[in-house]
Amino acid sequence: MKRHLISAADLTRDDALLILDTADELAKISERSIKKLPTLRGRTVVNLFFEDSTRTRISFEAAAKRLSADVINFSAKGSSVSKGESLKDTALTLEAMGADAVVIRHGASGAPYRLAGWVRGSVVNAGDGTHEHPTQALLDAFTMRRRLGPLDGRKVTIVGDVLHSRVARSNVLLLATLGAEVTLVAPPTLFPVNVDSWPCEVSYDLDAMLPKSDVVMMLRVQRERMNAAFFPTEREYSRRYGLDRERVARMPDHAIVMHPGPMNRGMEIAAEVADSPRSTIVEQVANGVTARMAVLYLLLGGADLGGEI
Repeated sequence: MKRHLISAADLTRDDALLILDTADELAKISERSIKKLPTLRGRTVVNLFFEDSTRTRISFEAAAKRLSADVINFSAKGSSVSKGESLKDTALTLEAMGADAVVIRHGASGAPYRLAGWVRGSVVNAGDGTHEHPTQALLDAFTMRRRLGPLDGRKVTIVGDVLHSRVARSNVLLLATLGAEVTLVAPPTLFPVNVDSWPCEVSYDLDAMLPKSDVVMMLRVQRERMNAAFFPTEREYSRRYGLDRERVARMPDHAIVMHPGPMNRGMEIAAEVADSPRSTIVEQVANGVTARMAVLYLLLGGADLGGEI
């Protein structure tokens, strides 16, 4: 693996499989009464979050602590950033404190890439603008593999606000690397202009895709990133692109439903679907800790796992 994880495109197939296989080994720890390993004792992981987050921030914190790393949580609110401090000066402060890894979420696409040039430790992208979110793609692939087995040839349909979704971008790149066939489904207004260059298919018809999908991943409509009317009404969007009980009934019996969270229940996904046995939404949260443990473990060169599990 490379020193940083900034994009899902940074991962070769062997890299991705190594992370998923390591996560499989680490998952055994979560079943024990004591869930800690000493592998990263003495290492310092900084969570540098310039955007609000619940799942991702807590997940990275839990992952680092389960590997016995020291964790420093940095929030832009209440810090010198609110006084106008630049990202570079913040990075130099962290560098002076001896951070071994910096997990960054930032509203500007490309911020983790810039940060990687300023610090000696590893940089992990926890979401940058509308660009990427590679660890979300890894935990999603880990969840799919646990439910469905190897991903080669599996048909994954990703539905919703692709335009503003860093999760969609990272999933398309990673799943293509792992051999899955990805189709994006959305209204024409919610596709990025360069989507034709992505390694996936594009469709506007959700109902046509459901019978041949092994995985249906619903994306949140990101109103906070929208500065125009991308669809007529929420009700119209839900009617065309929402996943309800009737649509789930058209999916194959083995197919699963995913959502990266947070959800708009009743808009892109019905509550009864989100809470159904087909749904992996709660599993994804649990698997997020395991997948991020694997990333931190491999980037920071933890001790051999063999004798510790």
